[in-house]
Amino acid sequence: MKIIVPIKQVPESSNVKMDPETGTVIRTGVETVVNPLDLYALEAALRLKEQHGGTITVISMGPPQAMKALKEAVAMGCDEGALISDRKFGGSDTHATSYTLSQAICGMGGYDLIITGERATDGDTAQVGPGIAAWLGIPLATYVSRIEALENGRLHLERLVEEGCQLLSVPLPCLLTVVKAVAAPRLPTLKGKIRSKNLQVPVLNAETLRADPEYLGLAGSPTKVVRIDTPKVTRKGRILNVQDDISLKAAVDELAALLEKKGVLP
Repeated sequence: MKIIVPIKQVPESSNVKMDPETGTVIRTGVETVVNPLDLYALEAALRLKEQHGGTITVISMGPPQAMKALKEAVAMGCDEGALISDRKFGGSDTHATSYTLSQAICGMGGYDLIITGERATDGDTAQVGPGIAAWLGIPLATYVSRIEALENGRLHLERLVEEGCQLLSVPLPCLLTVVKAVAAPRLPTLKGKIRSKNLQVPVLNAETLRADPEYLGLAGSPTKVVRIDTPKVTRKGRILNVQDDISLKAAVDELAALLEKKGVLP
């Protein structure tokens, strides 16, 4: 089984900043980590490899420093990686990103399964995984919480839905987006770290991918952030300091009167 896992390097949650001019995430000079939700996709792939054999190729689209994320994935147990990096990809929205990743996957000589995280913590759209499936024209299962079995070229899955869980049987090749419940990520091993340090990871650019310039980068992105505003609390509130039973009763009466005035209380 040949498994491909697209991952993303994201700013740490406390360091996410937006460029007000371009509407894109500022990545230069910011401490980054592997998207935490992608770690669950890596673990799901590793467990399938242990059960059924095969190889895992991890790919990432980003600047040169995204190589760090690929090395970490290899240290966890993935077999090889590829960095998709070119200034022409800068400013890509989810549409352009999924196109670029799908082009890279097409050039890898076939695959059986693609596994992605539920979403990235910086953009929080959950659109890239389904977008890749759409560009490749393969079946898609989202919010997968358990991979139960692989039988006769089909994966038997459990996915989360609003009412509970849904059981699916999906033919290969297909793409899955997984949630935290699918597996607890393992830590990199010393042997894996040594291997990742010595591994030569190829860098793919727009020319290598033979990508259509119409779908690349900021110019090829149909969606754009037109304005960024910081939310402001405009409601005027009043603090009631309760010190004894008398002030407590007064506070409760005042709150009840306000709720009644607003029509909340009958």
